[in-house]
Amino acid sequence: MFSLHGKTALITGAAKGIGLAVAKRFRTAGAEVIITDISDAADAAAAIGAQFVRLDVSREQEVAGYFRELAGERQKLDIVVNNAGIVPGDNFVLTEAGDDDSLRGVFEVNTYGVFYGLKHAPARMRDSGSIINTASLAAHLALPGNSQYSASKAAVVQLTRTSAVELGERGIRVNAVCPSFIRTDMGGGDLGESMSAELTALGRIGEVEDLVGLYHFLASDESRFITGQVFNVDGGWTAGVSMAVMNRFQDLE
Repeated sequence: MFSLHGKTALITGAAKGIGLAVAKRFRTAGAEVIITDISDAADAAAAIGAQFVRLDVSREQEVAGYFRELAGERQKLDIVVNNAGIVPGDNFVLTEAGDDDSLRGVFEVNTYGVFYGLKHAPARMRDSGSIINTASLAAHLALPGNSQYSASKAAVVQLTRTSAVELGERGIRVNAVCPSFIRTDMGGGDLGESMSAELTALGRIGEVEDLVGLYHFLASDESRFITGQVFNVDGGWTAGVSMAVMNRFQDLE
């Protein structure tokens, strides 16, 4: 069940965090894995038996060039995970105080990086493959001071839906995963811990292990009739008011 044997997967932004965890799961499921990142992940790749390619997804020439190399090697992909992402340097600064360079930088990686993957990867994919884009709960849920990141990830959601429609004739599925705060270098911290404890139904921050099963399922043939969908992995944050918050208000009565 959910075997990835015989499949080749490319995962961007996989030097650490969610991307590396997904790479490990795919390898365990039998896939050949290529991880890319702007940072050096050669050792991390070697440790799990994957291949590493240094790639800046914000630069279209680099992305297009890499896929031309794959064409030259006659290598086809079955799974592409557009996962690379950053938070702006002025994250959680109110919109009126936001910085143009910061906005541009976060869109270049989070949005353009996904766009370039969706633009260039399908030509090197087998029919009936799977593309998974990492968006964010921030695409749906507004947090003060988070406008730049939220907007970049909301764009990923719509790119996902549009690409699913465009690639459907080839049987290539395109879906998005929207994590809430996850305990990684980018998504954890005291704020993530505190907000998750208060606002999620499960009362805790997410772990990368809480995500990899969904990526695995969406990469596998068992999800072959699922496309254009956006999955919140948020511990019940969007389900409604948490008991922790409800109890706090009841204490005021």
